Amino acid sequence: MSSLVLAFVGVALMIGLAGIGSAYGVTIAGNAAVGALKKVDKFGNFIVLTALPGTQGLYGFAGYFIFANMAEVLTPEITAMQAASVFGGGLALGLVGLFSAIRQGQVCANGIAGIAQGHDVFSKTLILAVFPELYAIVALAGVFLMSTAL
Repeated sequence: MSSLVLAFVGVALMIGLAGIGSAYGVTIAGNAAVGALKKVDKFGNFIVLTALPGTQGLYGFAGYFIFANMAEVLTPEITAMQAASVFGGGLALGLVGLFSAIRQGQVCANGIAGIAQGHDVFSKTLILAVFPELYAIVALAGVFLMSTAL
């Protein structure tokens, strides 16, 4: 396997896994929102909580641009060490994005259920949902730091 292929496999994992996690997390929250809408009309709150897990997919996409904006990376001249760094960063961000989006979707779904039961937990749910998001942001920062070391 060439170094360039290894690097692009890392990029594919980064975008793909983070995107899958976001799709799954948004679906978890969306399913809860559809059920909750049968009880209360809080669509504005539910749309925000449903969209929140979608950000991890964007972080995976942003990671690609971090690597793609470097002139010497993702070209046929990439070294084995650079390719390994892109692969490792891509795998790390992809996995963190995958799991944090799913878990964030679960937090948001619980908040949606609480709102449907008449509890005033929208802002508290937003705060709690930030915690899984934080790790995706840290992973994106890690990719940025890896890119500066290349």
